[in-house]
Amino acid sequence: MTRTRKWVLGLSAAVVLALAAFIVPTIWFKPWSVEHFYGRTFLKAGLDSPMLMSQLRVVPSRLDFYSHRLDDRSVEFRQEQARWLERQLAILRSYDRDRLRDPLSYDVLEWFLVDGVDGSRFMFHNYPVNQMFGEQTNLPDFLLNVHQINGRRDARNYVRRLSAVGDYMDQVMEGGRYREELGVVPPRFVIERVLAQVREFVASSPAEHVLHTHFVEATAALDDLSAERRERLIAESLAEVEGTVYPAYRRLIGELERLENVATTDAGVWKLPAGDDYYAHLLRHYTTTTMTAAEIHGVGLSEVARIQAEMRGILEAEGYAAADLGAAMQALHRDDRFTWPDTEEGRAAILAHYQELVDEISQGLDGLFRSRPAAPVRVERVPVFREANTAGAYYTPPPLDGSRPGIFWANLRNVEEHARFTMRTLAYHEAVPGHHFQMALAQEQTGMPFFRRVLPFTAYTEGWALYAEQVAAEHGFQDDPYDRLGYLAAQLFRAVRLVVDTGIHAKRWTREQAIDYMAANTGVPESDVVAEIERYIVMPGQATAYMVGRLKILGLREAARARLGESFDLAEFHDVVLTGGAMPLTLLERRVDEWVETVTFR
Repeated sequence: MTRTRKWVLGLSAAVVLALAAFIVPTIWFKPWSVEHFYGRTFLKAGLDSPMLMSQLRVVPSRLDFYSHRLDDRSVEFRQEQARWLERQLAILRSYDRDRLRDPLSYDVLEWFLVDGVDGSRFMFHNYPVNQMFGEQTNLPDFLLNVHQINGRRDARNYVRRLSAVGDYMDQVMEGGRYREELGVVPPRFVIERVLAQVREFVASSPAEHVLHTHFVEATAALDDLSAERRERLIAESLAEVEGTVYPAYRRLIGELERLENVATTDAGVWKLPAGDDYYAHLLRHYTTTTMTAAEIHGVGLSEVARIQAEMRGILEAEGYAAADLGAAMQALHRDDRFTWPDTEEGRAAILAHYQELVDEISQGLDGLFRSRPAAPVRVERVPVFREANTAGAYYTPPPLDGSRPGIFWANLRNVEEHARFTMRTLAYHEAVPGHHFQMALAQEQTGMPFFRRVLPFTAYTEGWALYAEQVAAEHGFQDDPYDRLGYLAAQLFRAVRLVVDTGIHAKRWTREQAIDYMAANTGVPESDVVAEIERYIVMPGQATAYMVGRLKILGLREAARARLGESFDLAEFHDVVLTGGAMPLTLLERRVDEWVETVTFR
């Protein structure tokens, strides 16, 4: 063997050993750098959730290895995930935070992991099958609105996902029975609502079912799918809907009918094992603060009184009797000046007007924001099969590959819920400069770890959207007195949430008590009030995050303005809040304080 050959072989061996020394810990043990740990942690989280991968679309389509699968919903998988979180927290804490170049990313991830580990005690206290965002509607919604059918492979994977629906729903039902053994059963009204949804979902013939007709329509425009192959896939789709989807949902109906006889009418989570501790954890999780239920309830009562006083002043100035605020607002919702025709044409006009409002404000934010998302936003109707019991509106961010825009979903079950004087505020909250600015812009940031682009922290995300309503109001977009009423009504709605959520889950209010309080104090249409209260019952604590987050962001802004005086720049403040991604409010406060210090010493 020549000396050169020995040298090359030796160098090759050294390279292999060096690669092994790098790759082995990165994949199986503690990575050499915390950045590699971040990447590995969230790669693992993504690989464990093919449905999340379809939502994010971060992997190029040619490397797609996941779009034929659904998530694992088994009890064993959830337990293993909890153990995995504990291991990741231990590894993260083995790094020396003080020597890291980006301690904020460390702190964000540590907060997230600690919250997950603390919450593992209550991992089966939730209601995965519920009338708002339950598995029975989330799964078809995912298949219809997330799984894209852009080519032959996508079409085949759609059918394969249909074939997995039976196992998926069986795992969901297994989880329900496991929760029942632990004493965790939804209130009876929840089961009744879900039963109605599921029965309606399988009421049509399989050939007319939306999961099949959607596939037929989506494949009609595919250039890479021959007519023969398309007909074969259509036949397979129909067979899966008839032979897999329908039987799975009928098994769910049987399980729910049995559970209906076990459930009680108690609404709050106080009834669950360690229910008070569970609710305290949820308040920490959603608000990212240490506020107690009593403190949040008190803030709610104070905000309700403040906002109602201003609303009464406007109503009286416009000639309305405002002593009974709820009745006055209900009358306003029915006023012909603000209503839409209860027709399909009327609903189409509502969607068009929302889009006009979004487009209008998008052109009018000069000087208020330095950074804006590149992705567009579109207004669409909530799928009809979800309308009855889901939220009045919500937003989904664009996938990372830009294959579709961000979407502001408007629920058109009842046109009264979209009185004209309320629509500006809702558009600003869900789209611009609210959720779309925050979520889409965060996803587009490249100078921070990937997890900070996508992690959700409810008090931050919803607090920003509620604060965004105020930014629009402060800069001339709601100067009309009725638009101002719509803005205040939205703020009041979130303040009332503080009262009713803590009332239900900490003060043991009944469902009916909460409905009566919200209806009397807001004047929101009854259908919306009922849906909202029932949402808080199955998503305890979540609704408190909106106003808590708004008050915190507003407080940080005014504190920075007071400290900086003429040096305060609102657009720069918004950049500081938005371009770091979502984070706990305590860390957001630190980020703003550090920015104030840098401005002070410029």
